[in-house]
Formats: sequence, C-alpha cells, structure tokens
Amino acid sequence: MTHTFYISVSYAVTALITLCLIGWVWLDGRARQRELAELEASGIRRRSAQPKGDLAKSDAS
Repeated sequence: MTHTFYISVSYAVTALITLCLIGWVWLDGRARQRELAELEASGIRRRSAQPKGDLAKSDAS
C-alpha cells in the first residue's frame, strides 16, 4: 500500500461518510416537516405561534 493510495482512500471514506450524514439530516428534516404539517392539520399548534385573535392584544401591549 502506497502513501498516495492510503491518503486517497482516507479522503474517499471521509467524503462518503459526510455525504451519508448530509443525506440523513436532509431526510430527517423532511420527515419532521411532514410530521409538523400533520400536527398542524389536525389542529395542534406550536406554543410560539400566536392564535389569530391574540394579534390585536399583543400590538396594544
């Protein structure tokens, strides 16, 4: 095994692992977005989201 071969394989393995992690995070993000959409469609809202009627109240404060 030459030094160049060892370095090339190391870079290839690192690139493969990095691409796998990027793909995993991307797919997981899509799954979480889908779950949020399902929850919001069923009427469950996030705590940070203000109800539509509370907009006037927060502007007056």
